[in-house]
Amino acid sequence: MGELFDLTGQVAIITGSSKGIGRAIAERLAEHGAKVVISSRNQDPCDEVAAAINARHPGAAVAIAASISRKEQLQALVDGAVAAFGKVDILVCNAASNTHYGPMLEVTDEAFRKMLDNNLISSHWLAQMVVPGMRQRGGGAIVLVSSIVGLKADDAIGVYGVSKAADIQLARNLAVELGPNNIRVNCIAPGLVKTDFARALWDKPQDQVAEKFRTPLGRLGEPDDIAGAAVFLTSRAAGWLTGQVIVVDGGATV
Repeated sequence: MGELFDLTGQVAIITGSSKGIGRAIAERLAEHGAKVVISSRNQDPCDEVAAAINARHPGAAVAIAASISRKEQLQALVDGAVAAFGKVDILVCNAASNTHYGPMLEVTDEAFRKMLDNNLISSHWLAQMVVPGMRQRGGGAIVLVSSIVGLKADDAIGVYGVSKAADIQLARNLAVELGPNNIRVNCIAPGLVKTDFARALWDKPQDQVAEKFRTPLGRLGEPDDIAGAAVFLTSRAAGWLTGQVIVVDGGATV
């Protein structure tokens, strides 16, 4: 592979990587030479993904289950990654939750707080945990998986959009704070990707989906469409890119 995209020697934590976008990112980072830490709430699915990656790239993956809602579990995730591979060079915050569909004025306080905790606060926790080591080693890369609904309004998932807009601002502020330490922080904003997480949006009559999520490329996204952006943002190819939002949506927002 080209030197710009070579991740050999890098260690990456990817949350929400037992399926969907997170799994695709983990698989592609490993394909480009990184050691990857697979994480989601349940250990068995993480073990399955790690085993599949190790079958293709021996010794490239470990599985450490952690809930993004539990700070102590996230700390155990980071500690486990360091114990397994000696360091953390890359953090991809992909795991998220969507606890409310419908008008924002109907969301309960509990659902709103849970979404902010899981989609925003957990990413800040993880950054706090990995940055000291990155500073010590002279650099690193953090990628927050946001969404195009963090850039535009939506009448079904507006609360989720608020949390994803906050992710974008978190990335910008961390980019300013961490730039002097050669730590780059960026966002990926996917459009509608055919995953289990987004099933409520795309598993509908085709005419409804086509009307709301029309794209110039004529299709919805697949997990691997997002993985390429993650490889770019974590590699030397993006060495002078920080505080940015890469929109990967088939052109839907244009």
